[in-house]
Amino acid sequence: MTDRFRTHSVTNQPPPLDGYDPLDCDPGLVDGLARERCEDAVPGLRPVADVVGSAEGREHARLANTHEPVLLTHDRFGNRVDEVEFHPSWHWLMAVSVRAGNTAAPWSPDAPRGAHVRRAASFYLMSQLEQGHCCPITMTYAAVPALRHDPELAARYEPGLRSGVYSPGPAEPSTKPGLLAGMSMTEKQGGSDVRSGTTRATPTTDGTYTLVGHKWFTSAPMNDLFLTLAQTGSSSDALTCFVLPRILPDGTRNGIRLQRLKDKLGNRSNASAEVEYADAVGWRLGEEGRGVRTIIDMVTMTRLDCVLGSAAIMRAALTEATHHVAHRSAFGARLADQPLMRAVLAELAAESEAATRLALRLASAADRRSLASEAALLRLALPVSKYLVCKRTAAVVAEAQECLGGNGFVEESGLPRLYRESPLNSIWEGSGNVTALDVVRAITREPECVQALLDEVDAAVGGHPALDRAARALRTELAAPDERRARRLAELAGVCLQGSLLVRHAPTAVAEVFFAGRADGLWRTAGTGTASDSASAEVLDRVTPKI
Repeated sequence: MTDRFRTHSVTNQPPPLDGYDPLDCDPGLVDGLARERCEDAVPGLRPVADVVGSAEGREHARLANTHEPVLLTHDRFGNRVDEVEFHPSWHWLMAVSVRAGNTAAPWSPDAPRGAHVRRAASFYLMSQLEQGHCCPITMTYAAVPALRHDPELAARYEPGLRSGVYSPGPAEPSTKPGLLAGMSMTEKQGGSDVRSGTTRATPTTDGTYTLVGHKWFTSAPMNDLFLTLAQTGSSSDALTCFVLPRILPDGTRNGIRLQRLKDKLGNRSNASAEVEYADAVGWRLGEEGRGVRTIIDMVTMTRLDCVLGSAAIMRAALTEATHHVAHRSAFGARLADQPLMRAVLAELAAESEAATRLALRLASAADRRSLASEAALLRLALPVSKYLVCKRTAAVVAEAQECLGGNGFVEESGLPRLYRESPLNSIWEGSGNVTALDVVRAITREPECVQALLDEVDAAVGGHPALDRAARALRTELAAPDERRARRLAELAGVCLQGSLLVRHAPTAVAEVFFAGRADGLWRTAGTGTASDSASAEVLDRVTPKI
């Protein structure tokens, strides 16, 4: 072939993002750990960080989503098996996360100081790599405080949930070196209104219950045990929580039938099933009729992971975008050197750092929830953060895609997968309206939460005029909470919490860029703020991977 047909010389493309250090380019994470007195956790995060930044890890993430789980209801002989077949890359990712202690390790009696913060950092890193496998990891982490409503059930299952051993496959839980937990709450007629559930539980002579009903969403149906809700009487006041193992003590399969797998927008590597309970055997967890009160402890911790996971998706998108503009030129200049591109990415970087710092602050409150003030802060700040951070993720990923132009719309860039993933955490465990209304309920029913939140915000008042304005607007909303304005209230509270953390703990340039992109404490389109170019350049430089 002659030289004139050689059209495929590759120029002006960024190098592969393989071998980058996700700790080196995320000072918000590293500094946030130090602020929570967990700076000694950074060396222990190195194995996870190495996986997240590696070509091997990124390839496993791709393969797990390319080769989606397959439902096998029966074996070749016609026996009901209700199994889901996963690609080996799924199991590779699960093993890394379980080994890192991202499941229930923080609940161990000998867990180190700041165990939830340490685990949050590790979970945040793995969530940047691949989000689907983090669903069973989260539910396992969150199941423990709910299980502790029954000391006998906690003693039976908690050691396996805290184990650092990944042990897939159906087996009686007491025979496995490691366990995973799931949750089944919603039904097709109710969604978030779990009290409308029609699944029924009938007591038996041996102290167990048999459950009959249909659950609309059961993620990770291959887990070893599930917390579920069922009616034990004729009214919604009889809603009760139960624990259902997949394999019963006698080694037989429980009556948990997988009807079909959901065809989801994102989270494709993870299986989510519609489940039929056909006289499934369960053990009551907590008091009869107090099912929501029992399982809410699990919901609280899954909401924490929603915030962490969304902050991680923001960070993953930011990493791809900053890497691209650092190595791509257009119109005679490197993209990273063009002021408007810098302004856009700096605002995304400031928002990403604010989300990360806020998520770590929530994990710190979980560590110190024995203190009344920290428990009160967690009660209000968690739904506030879940509302704001999770809802903002899709906008951040979309802006990051634009930084890559058409390349960001192509599957190989990885950004389309992040974009499909980005709405999930905003929907899971209470969508926007549900979460915002939970904020209003916390304010009206538990007024001590308001003071805890204001104490956190007021710690930085006077540090930036935009924060002061937002705090005044927040106080106005708090004085007369109104369901119709619940979203505005949640957003203002979230921005004030983020702004307070940045003013107190981040470099001045980060706070400047963050507040320059806000109008009266609320959001504007990225790149429309008034931060100086020097501040934008400083913020962008500190988050760009060094490749």
